[in-house]
Amino acid sequence: MKRRTFAMSILLPFALAACGGDSEPGPGPGQEVPPEMVPYLDAMKRAATFMSEEVAYKGGYVWSYLPDLSRSWGEMEAKRTMLWVQPPGTPSMGHLYLDAYHATGDELYYKAAEQVALALIEAQHEAGGWNYIYDFAGEESLKDWYDTIGKNGWRLEEFQHYYGNATFDDAGTAVASQLLLRMYLEKKDERFRGPLYKAIGFVTESQYEGGGWPQRFPLMGKGGEPDYTSHITFNDDVAGENIKFLIMCHLALGESQLLGNIERAMDNFVALQQPAPQPAWGLQFTQDGKPAGARTYEPEALTTHTTANNIQQLLNFYNMTGDEKYIARVPEALDWLDKVRLPSELLEIFPDRTHPTYIEIGTDIPLYVHRRGSNVVNGEYYFDKDPAKPIGHYGQARKLDVDAMRARYEELAAMSPEALTAGSPLKITGPAALPRYFSLREVKLEDLYAGATMTTAPVTAEDAQRLVGELNAEGYWSTKITMITNPYKGPGAAEPFVEDTYATTHVGDRNDTSPYDPAKAPATYPAEESPMGISVESFIKNMGVLISYVAPVQ
Repeated sequence: MKRRTFAMSILLPFALAACGGDSEPGPGPGQEVPPEMVPYLDAMKRAATFMSEEVAYKGGYVWSYLPDLSRSWGEMEAKRTMLWVQPPGTPSMGHLYLDAYHATGDELYYKAAEQVALALIEAQHEAGGWNYIYDFAGEESLKDWYDTIGKNGWRLEEFQHYYGNATFDDAGTAVASQLLLRMYLEKKDERFRGPLYKAIGFVTESQYEGGGWPQRFPLMGKGGEPDYTSHITFNDDVAGENIKFLIMCHLALGESQLLGNIERAMDNFVALQQPAPQPAWGLQFTQDGKPAGARTYEPEALTTHTTANNIQQLLNFYNMTGDEKYIARVPEALDWLDKVRLPSELLEIFPDRTHPTYIEIGTDIPLYVHRRGSNVVNGEYYFDKDPAKPIGHYGQARKLDVDAMRARYEELAAMSPEALTAGSPLKITGPAALPRYFSLREVKLEDLYAGATMTTAPVTAEDAQRLVGELNAEGYWSTKITMITNPYKGPGAAEPFVEDTYATTHVGDRNDTSPYDPAKAPATYPAEESPMGISVESFIKNMGVLISYVAPVQ
């Protein structure tokens, strides 16, 4: 699953300058362009024109398409009239276009970014956030999608029910909100100001008194009753993403009143760390601070990857504030992660992994999730303590570098208070510039410090030349589509399916609309090859390489 980490491997040849609407973009049409750069700039324009004029639907994008656009996919199959908000979807494309504008000064890219931002404004929920998807054909068309394709995706339970609200899951709302912030800062266009502040209001109004956030808001569940989506969630780093966005707004807009929301959110990490002898965190928590389950393959348990992420965030908070409350119990959590490592005899089942995902509350014994059946109608998930035949679509073991986390803790703990918080974004007063590029790699908290520069290794001429040569006559990079789906053909059979054919596969029988890689299809499927098509993720990565190559050294 790509989601929020999809395109963070692109390398840049220079320190990435900041932008806050005051910095000038690079050379645009008509300005002096070195002749040797013309082929690369032409390739970028051809690719962007194709995507914005041929592939986009009213400014919106999903994740991948067949060449004739007859079928398209986000995390599931999408109607042509839909956009996908989850990365690498519509907001990710907007960030890329704005980055290309910063690199070249060509208004073509700004217009493409503007088109994306306006599509997101139409898709914005009245509360201020975004759902995973939006359908320009209207509410009834969207509900039809949920009642057919969504309802029959066995492993994608978040799409089996239409809530009608917005979600923080998978960083969709965070990435869309960041794009509106950047678009407003770029030219102070008032069309973007209202939706931006609506998005800020969504983050602040949905925040619980204790500082955490639910997964979805306004609060509602199936049948109108609250369900797991109302729990305080750390899944997909919801709290970390919201903190980062609020810090960006504090910096770029001078909205210092958001510092209170930020502090409450940081304190919530401290408050929800569980007591010894299990000083860890789960994916979700009830309002009284107890770990809670969510989807049926997410049992009530402590989770090692969430614990590792929260340790890193606490170290970030200490780095920004110098307040020792944020690291007071970090050593306990690190020791616990060492304690629950996978035993050597399980490394054959979980190669290149170090820790089980789920740990039973009260015992420190790993829990493993399994499934039986063949589709969402006759199938079910269950968990036990047997590591054999775990589900394949949700990792039951993780690779965590506890030694690196411990070294970072020791390094920060040894620093003087002055050195520790130097340049902290929480201590900056008045509007300050944001990083200039957002799509080329993830913007991290350390990139928001005063005087920070985002640097990476260089892109070679060979890499750039290869991409120019691979751009086809139509204007896109033809790419293998490695996640496809069975077309919807109705609900699956309700008769029990007792074999274990689909126990570890990403997709069940032919009635399952969950995505799968053709190269890893169940044994019951005929052999098939991945179709060639148009990939938003590949477009963003390839454009990132070319941006890196043509942009002037700052």
